[in-house]
Amino acid sequence: MHKIGFPTSLNNPIFRRLYLAQTISLLGDALTWLGLALLAFELAGKSAPIVLAGALTLRVTAFTLLSPLAGAIADRYDRKPILMVTHLGRMLLVCLLPFVNSIWQIYALVLGLNIFNAFFAPTYQATIPLVTSKADYPQAIALSATTYQILGVFGPGIAGVLALVVGARELFFWDGLSFTIAAILIGTLPGNLRSDLTESAQKSIGSIGTDIRAGTSRLWHDAPIRYGLMMQLVASIAGAQILVNTVGYVRGTLHQTAVEYGWVMMGFGLGATVGAMVIGMFPKLRSKIVTIGAGGLLITLSLLGANFVGLVPLIGLWAIAGCGQSLISLTLQTLIADRTPTEFQGRVYGAHFAWSHLWWAGAYPLAGWLGTTVPDRTFLYGSFVGLSLLAIVQLWLSPDRFVHTHPELWHTHAHSHDPYHQHEHPADVGSKNRSIAHQHPHAHSHLSHIHAYTDISHQHHPIDTSHP
Repeated sequence: MHKIGFPTSLNNPIFRRLYLAQTISLLGDALTWLGLALLAFELAGKSAPIVLAGALTLRVTAFTLLSPLAGAIADRYDRKPILMVTHLGRMLLVCLLPFVNSIWQIYALVLGLNIFNAFFAPTYQATIPLVTSKADYPQAIALSATTYQILGVFGPGIAGVLALVVGARELFFWDGLSFTIAAILIGTLPGNLRSDLTESAQKSIGSIGTDIRAGTSRLWHDAPIRYGLMMQLVASIAGAQILVNTVGYVRGTLHQTAVEYGWVMMGFGLGATVGAMVIGMFPKLRSKIVTIGAGGLLITLSLLGANFVGLVPLIGLWAIAGCGQSLISLTLQTLIADRTPTEFQGRVYGAHFAWSHLWWAGAYPLAGWLGTTVPDRTFLYGSFVGLSLLAIVQLWLSPDRFVHTHPELWHTHAHSHDPYHQHEHPADVGSKNRSIAHQHPHAHSHLSHIHAYTDISHQHHPIDTSHP
């Protein structure tokens, strides 16, 4: 059983600096998104849910389109300059947000910010196992993902107080400062943060498309990861309702200030913290699957009565929702790390980042539409949609079928080339004479052969037998 030993992973000085950079930039992100919510309410009034939904949809569209490419690039090149450029680019853009005076400017800057973010997030996730030991990386991933959950929604509590002191628009300058500090910290990292690929593979830009397909294939062919990914679809419905419509409910219906809005979102962060603590207690595969299912149930049920309560009960409900969100996302991240070889993690994390955010690309417009069409029942109807999807996923991907799933097995076998079948390999592999057939070792995997209760046969699911 894994221990919840976050201080152990922080003993690693490289990871400690990487983690500190992430923490500072995430705190700045919290300032940005609270500032955007207040800015949307200032410019659009009752139409703020539509503005926020549009901005957030642009965010996840950038993630969906660019994250697989980012993951493939992260597997080929030094990740340090990628991380630095993405921070500095976001710093420049957030410093323009205080001068926004129209809706289209919000959309343009949000799109630019999240083009950079789409390259940062999967690169960062894939770097964690690279700079930590095999024993420590589950704890490092847990700590990093927990911080993401907490500061992504707990930070607005701090931002709400800061907004009263410096003003809503000035929050963006603080965010720019956070990105600058994070970039400086990343600059102190070693200059060789790359996976162990051969030189020819690193330089083969033409095969990036193949890597993108391979990352997606590995993601969907692994049954436990596929179940978790579909549960993220369930969670996105509820999560989008919270992120898009809470500001309108707290400011418009309950007639509270930005500080109270920050408190409500802080409840979400507190729940995410509790969920992260729970995850470390259940390291086995079956427990992880059940944990993901429980998270989906918690986050969807928490919305049922949210339209009919005051400020304090709403904070409690959002704490339950935050716990559910954390149970799903953090458990799935550890599943990917456990079940994916290190040299493929950039591609798989990139594919996961894209697919998980594709769900939000549909959930945000739905939340915006409900927020303006039925503002007094938006959370209730969002919960109904989420519960319906939850039932479908449970029936389609029953957790019990994964009880006897084994991790993938990597091995090599003889790989023959005849004179009519040639493709490139590193210089030290095989013969250079293209006219002579030859053999060399070639690695591939048989992923997750599954023993279902109702089927005692072994089901082999090969992922990608092409050359990485």
